[in-house]
Amino acid sequence: MAAYETTRHHAATGSAARIGTMFTTAVGAFAAWNDTRQTRKALASLTDRELDDIGLHRGDIDAVTRRF
Repeated sequence: MAAYETTRHHAATGSAARIGTMFTTAVGAFAAWNDTRQTRKALASLTDRELDDIGLHRGDIDAVTRRF
């Protein structure tokens, strides 16, 4: 799971602050996408029996990963 700092206060103002905010937002979006991708990949690699053990079916994988 990726983590990034969200409580940091930027000292810059104006366009520098906007660029920093855009960068932070982009990094956050990428981290969320990557977490979803890794979750989907891990669930897809399980057998049907293993999925059944955790209460899922193969068709549930997309629905589960959309929640993240």
